[in-house]
Amino acid sequence: MRRHNSAMVLAEVLRRPGLSRAEVAAATGLAKATVSSLVDRLVAARLVDETGPQSATGRGRRGTGLTPSPTGPHGLGVEIGVDYVATCLVDPTGGEHAHRVHPGDNRGRAEGDVLADVARAVSGAHADAAERGVPVGGLGVAVPGLVDGKGIVRAAPNLGWSDVDVAAALGGDLPVLVDNEANLAAVGELAAGQGIRDFVLVSAEIGVGAGVVLDGAVRRGTHGFSGEIGHVCVDAAGPECSCGARGCLERMAGPAAVLADAGVRTRAPLDLALAELVDRLSEGDDRARAAAHRAGTLLGLALAGAVNLLDVPAVVLGGGYARLHPWLAEPVAAELDRRVVAARWSPTRVLASALGARAAVVGAGQAALRAILTDPDTYVRRVTTA
Repeated sequence: MRRHNSAMVLAEVLRRPGLSRAEVAAATGLAKATVSSLVDRLVAARLVDETGPQSATGRGRRGTGLTPSPTGPHGLGVEIGVDYVATCLVDPTGGEHAHRVHPGDNRGRAEGDVLADVARAVSGAHADAAERGVPVGGLGVAVPGLVDGKGIVRAAPNLGWSDVDVAAALGGDLPVLVDNEANLAAVGELAAGQGIRDFVLVSAEIGVGAGVVLDGAVRRGTHGFSGEIGHVCVDAAGPECSCGARGCLERMAGPAAVLADAGVRTRAPLDLALAELVDRLSEGDDRARAAAHRAGTLLGLALAGAVNLLDVPAVVLGGGYARLHPWLAEPVAAELDRRVVAARWSPTRVLASALGARAAVVGAGQAALRAILTDPDTYVRRVTTA
């Protein structure tokens, strides 16, 4: 019962910062004494701060305002990319801190060596948290591959991984959440607040994946394997993909394909090659613009199927696609208008990710933090009995 009530109280403070204990009690229906006791525990665990007396609004005694604590437990986000490892810290108010990117080509490397690098990056993030004087409450890890409901990376073709237990490898005393990078990018996009609760986010780094968000929640499918839009066929006679099929979106319109079509050499980190492509596009280079238009058309073809199936009002271009949004949006929208059955009555918006390349690592931190904020009593017991 206390676990349930703690979650109710914290949810109310998160929803309406500045409420007093009495106002939280009124909003939740809990007894004032119960709320006061629970708030004391949340304050002691640094999940909630007391802001001082509220402004006077009548003759009664002024209550003490309550607000989420920016110095409370932070979510530590990690993204294992093909050519980098990124980390960041996310505080209980949603603030992002200490975003770091460690370049390095992880293709073909032994998984243990990559995870050793990840562990070092995590240690560095812990040092950042210690310097800020804040605790780390949990770890979220974004991986470019199939991640099942138990957090096992079943397949990450662009890393060459199969059946890797990332959480066990990282170990430690903190809870570890592992998920597909596109799913966690969608979590980050939700937190960024573009005012949409239903969308498909398609994220492109080396590979292409999608996060499906319906009614404000990421939908992972029965086994956790949803969102593999990169392996939707857009040309049955196309070239062979790393998955073994032919004509996959990732193979035909992923960043490597766009760069090759534009005559830009693919190199690590991918960000450098994309920067050169953006420069060429901005300068009006015909070959670069033709490559982007072709990729946008194929991307729109794949997304039209998703929109017809899910009836979402928006698609969000993330990762490398976010940087190319000015040149991809028009051909994507044209395909959506042409192929989505309901386009005449409800046209689909084509948006750029608010977080761009940071979406997955920020979303990983958000996911780790959300596990605490939705079940604060478990965190309080963990830190008070340690």
